[in-house]
Amino acid sequence: MSRHALALGVLAAGSGALLLAAAAFARLPGRYLRLHALAAASTLGVPLTAVAVAVQTGPGRAAGKLLLIGALVLAAGPVTTMAIGRLTVRLDPGRSE
Repeated sequence: MSRHALALGVLAAGSGALLLAAAAFARLPGRYLRLHALAAASTLGVPLTAVAVAVQTGPGRAAGKLLLIGALVLAAGPVTTMAIGRLTVRLDPGRSE
């Protein structure tokens, strides 16, 4: 399997995850369900896209930077989602949309 074919496969998976999260965000009612949909995009879609671009770039410093960005988004996505969810609950404790 060539590097280009592997990059296309990973990019298709990442793009699919992002498109699915966007469709869920547009369709789901309530802010908490929408927040859950966006968590999938930051946890799966963006890192897969970064890996695909790194594979296409080939070995080197640029690929390392792309993998670092993907890892940072992968680590920070759930933390950011939890922080936004907790802030939303604190600002509006009576509603449970």
